Amino acid sequence: MNILLANLTQNATWSTQVASIMISCNILAIGIGRYAIQVRNLGPSIPIAGLEGFGLTELLATTSLGHLIGAGTILGLRSTGVII
Repeated sequence: MNILLANLTQNATWSTQVASIMISCNILAIGIGRYAIQVRNLGPSIPIAGLEGFGLTELLATTSLGHLIGAGTILGLRSTGVII
């Protein structure tokens, strides 16, 4: 069990590669959510150019999805040795 925990903590480093992957996945998820979410404007709107009608609830939902996609991508790329 201790060997597994040692392996997990060893791979938990943050780098610019990891940050760029996470940012890319979040932008991708926001783009998908912009067109996939059919019922909008349930919460306060976000004053960002190009995202009219895209509220706080939609932003939280899409960035949550983006973090899930990003975590899977980072773990997958680390396990294959593409990123360090």
